[in-house]
Amino acid sequence: MTLHSDIKKPQITKRPHNITQHGITRTDDYAWLRADNWQEVMQDPSKLDGDIRAVLEAENKYYKSVTAPISNLSKAIFEEMKGRIEPAESDVPTPDGDYAYYHAYREGDQHGAFMRAQIEDRQTLKLSNETCLLDADDLSKKYTGFFNLGSAEHSPNHKYFAYSVDDQGAENYKIFIQTLGGPLLNSGIDRADGGVQWAKDSRTLFWVERDNNQRPCYVYAKDIFDTNATPKLIYQEKDPAFFVSINESDSGRFIEINVHNHTTSEIWLIPSQAPYTPPVCFAPRLEGCEYSIADHEGQFFILTNYNGAVEFQIMTCPHNATQRDAWIVYEPHQNGRLILSMTLYENHLVTMQRENALPAIIITDLRNQSRHHIAFDETAYSLGLMPGLEYRTDIMRFNYASPTTPTQVFDYNMTSRKRIFRKMRHIPSGHTASDYIAERISVKARDGAGIPVTILRHKNTALDGSAPCLLYGYGSYGYTIPAGFRTSLLSLIDRGFIYVIAHIRGSQANGYQWYLDGKLDKKLNSFFDFIDVGHALCEQSYTGPGQIVAHGGSAGGLLVGAALNLAPELFAGVIADVPFVDVLTTISDDSLPLTPPEWPEWGNPITDKKAYDLIASYSPYDNVIARNYPPILITAGLTDPRVTYWEPAKWAAKLREHQQGDAPVLLKTNMSAGHAGESGRYDALKDLAEEYAFAVAVTE
Repeated sequence: MTLHSDIKKPQITKRPHNITQHGITRTDDYAWLRADNWQEVMQDPSKLDGDIRAVLEAENKYYKSVTAPISNLSKAIFEEMKGRIEPAESDVPTPDGDYAYYHAYREGDQHGAFMRAQIEDRQTLKLSNETCLLDADDLSKKYTGFFNLGSAEHSPNHKYFAYSVDDQGAENYKIFIQTLGGPLLNSGIDRADGGVQWAKDSRTLFWVERDNNQRPCYVYAKDIFDTNATPKLIYQEKDPAFFVSINESDSGRFIEINVHNHTTSEIWLIPSQAPYTPPVCFAPRLEGCEYSIADHEGQFFILTNYNGAVEFQIMTCPHNATQRDAWIVYEPHQNGRLILSMTLYENHLVTMQRENALPAIIITDLRNQSRHHIAFDETAYSLGLMPGLEYRTDIMRFNYASPTTPTQVFDYNMTSRKRIFRKMRHIPSGHTASDYIAERISVKARDGAGIPVTILRHKNTALDGSAPCLLYGYGSYGYTIPAGFRTSLLSLIDRGFIYVIAHIRGSQANGYQWYLDGKLDKKLNSFFDFIDVGHALCEQSYTGPGQIVAHGGSAGGLLVGAALNLAPELFAGVIADVPFVDVLTTISDDSLPLTPPEWPEWGNPITDKKAYDLIASYSPYDNVIARNYPPILITAGLTDPRVTYWEPAKWAAKLREHQQGDAPVLLKTNMSAGHAGESGRYDALKDLAEEYAFAVAVTE
């Protein structure tokens, strides 16, 4: 199947702009695509400069023309994906006192509804008196463009329901308060970051606001029933390198203000019963020290990398002495075992750990300090702890999935150690797990490191080097791609594709050190690992050179962009979703939303010549040269505050300018959405179906 166009490819005007740093001058011909009023455009896309809008619209027109021959294929893939979604389904209800709360979809729903019911029997989760708290689908119809629901939280007294709405895609949310069985209250909050947190009085609401550069840095609180009340500033973070978020402690005793970048954290506490008490710092920030906390019966548990615990340890301290010199080791650091998270209940400590690239759930009974873990049999799988709404309970909930096994939800009695099956994802169009083979292999990197690799294929796909392959990766911020179940992938697998996740350095697949070995001055390891996995797949006859489609988004877009420059001959095509590709310019611009907090990840090229040189060596935009590039599909969001639209736009223009072959370079910009694209459960699939149709087309 050939990708071709009936119209000429866009020719973007070059307006040379010189940038000098550390005595080095580079010329950016497409810098003008960045709107001077980008902050305004985030709030109102109609304010985008006309010349820039013309470029993006011309690119969208070209994209539609080139992909017209595969439009029927993308429609067919979309219908397949849609057919694997249960039209009417519900989350497993989560108990909270006399009620259970859950989210449910009715047939045809894009956003669903938030529901509550009374609990008649906790063992069987038998419910009665079902009530709709918020019909999100009905609400979405009041918005003509973009609609995304952020948080949705009921008050502790079960009388009110707070939710947030983003109507531009720029992640600026308006907060609304619904009186259950009564009127909608006007909160007057219209610039929140999306999260909401109730205090115990069920009157005081906490939220975080962004500054003019889109950085979440202010914590506010307000009595929502006092019509004369003005929001009270509770906390302000003045260091642009740190972001702020809020949540409630596991016990519900404290409101936590979390201040963090990628490597350092600090927590401030407010008693939830006295929400206007000035916040108290738990332990002042210490560069390179991360910690999270949970309180329990007069003491705090602390998950931290303090004092050289690279893979993290758990420590404790009393409520009245939280300084670091009072911390005592509870669960020591252990090489090769990363403690990912901890959750505290009245009588139990639950930790999620990863060892040998596989997750595990460990439960400690705090009454007698006995420990046990929940066992699983498959060679590759994903686990997720599902936070409950109750602290005084013996029941914890988790989900389990593998590349071949649809997601299952279990309630687990931590005292009796009995597992209660609650739900398995149903595939309406049918799914036979035995038709698919999931593997976990290790690939030797060029420096000898063992790279974990997850592979999914159909049992009938021949391993003779002829199969097309979708190679997915991310490799930044320590984020690890789970080896879970994705129904959308089956449309490729059933067409003979092999799907591969490369768990490269920069993730935490092999522990926290694995992350450290893929950042800052070791960042090249991420790109080399990805390429080495590609070559190994060819050597082991899973696929062949020129049969691999590289896929990554955001920082994963940087990954595939760098790999494209380093080894273009390996790939049949590249799919880069909202890609972070103009790294040197972006990380040198401290006015952009994410730049200062990103320096611990990439380095600071403004002050550090070595960081400048390293980033310049791999930044995809800065390393485009004249050569034959494979077909490339790039996506962007006009109101994206994370990877601003001009990065992918500039990259597409420069790639096309230097393309020596006939393969198309395509840019699709969503003119009414941000980083995550469309938010509806079906609308989001349309974009993915188009990408998978592209992958099929370029490998035929």
